[in-house]
Amino acid sequence: QVHLVESGGGLVQTGGSLRLSCTGSGLTFDGYTMAWFRQAPGKEREVVSCVSRSGAATRYGDTVRGRFTISRDNAKNTLYLQMNSLKPEDTAMYYCAAAPNLGSFCYDSQYEYDYWGQGTQVSVSS
Repeated sequence: QVHLVESGGGLVQTGGSLRLSCTGSGLTFDGYTMAWFRQAPGKEREVVSCVSRSGAATRYGDTVRGRFTISRDNAKNTLYLQMNSLKPEDTAMYYCAAAPNLGSFCYDSQYEYDYWGQGTQVSVSS
């Protein structure tokens, strides 16, 4: 059974930083594209970033590009999201997701992802 567990969320002031982690179990981690999505109250879920199996290819949502960095450590079965220069509009529940993928790219559509974590809350105060 696949489990994805996020951690690292919290309350931070505008301009601050947080580092999210997502640890996977029950899957061959390096066989999966990984991604971070977020959902704010009353809004649709949106992609934050995704990373290919090897970590070589990444994609970012327009609102976070240049501020957030996705990475992964396949030896530790862990996905990361370094979030800098946080803004109040970054406030949301953040989810990690996994999609089986034999290619060297990653998906930015939530519909490609089979497995999801429970989420970790990020709140940015103004």
